[in-house]
Amino acid sequence: MKKIKVLVACGAGIATSTVVMKKVEDLFARNNIPVDIRQIKIAEAAGLQNQADLLISTTMLPAAYSIPAIQAMAYLTGIGVDKVEAKILDAVKSIQE
Repeated sequence: MKKIKVLVACGAGIATSTVVMKKVEDLFARNNIPVDIRQIKIAEAAGLQNQADLLISTTMLPAAYSIPAIQAMAYLTGIGVDKVEAKILDAVKSIQE
């Protein structure tokens, strides 16, 4: 199985992305999906998208990206987590095909 390269972004690349990164790590572990996660500032996403398979962000996405980009505020609010996790897993499935 291919190791999925994920960018986890927030405004400053420190606080909320740390919380989301841990939750994404747990999601991938529960589903036995190998993952390499990099924590970044959202401003860095456009320049790093060619080095990743998926972008997960806690902020509004300021641009369109060449990789799947998922807004994951649900991890911070606790509302809609199942839907966000389903989107992430669907994106991973399409990446691995």
